[in-house]
Amino acid sequence: MYEFKEEFRVGIDFVDDEHKKLFEIADRAYNVLMDEFIPDKYDYIVDIINELKDYAATHFKHEEEYMESIKYRRLLSQKVMHNDFMEELSKYNIYELDNENQKEVILEILNFLNDWLINHILKADMLIGK
Repeated sequence: MYEFKEEFRVGIDFVDDEHKKLFEIADRAYNVLMDEFIPDKYDYIVDIINELKDYAATHFKHEEEYMESIKYRRLLSQKVMHNDFMEELSKYNIYELDNENQKEVILEILNFLNDWLINHILKADMLIGK
């Protein structure tokens, strides 16, 4: 379902590679949601949230270092958006997950990621490559 396509390529190889990884995580979340042979998705959700937190922090660090190196004039707004992303992820309390809300949590994560991947990459990150 989630696939990195040419339209998401910003033209900076390491950024594109790291964005591909974010698409892979989103795709894994979608597959967990759709897999009816996994009735208890708790461990999968925890893994996805933790991987997103860790990977996004690493990606944002790399991206911000690159923007600093080229003296990117929109660096501050990018840092604010990156911080907002991390704050949104921190709202997911893995200890509040139960059997009734697992599907809802995965859907929330997917909606959040979908919005981020489309809007942030296509609108904000695309400008870095230009």
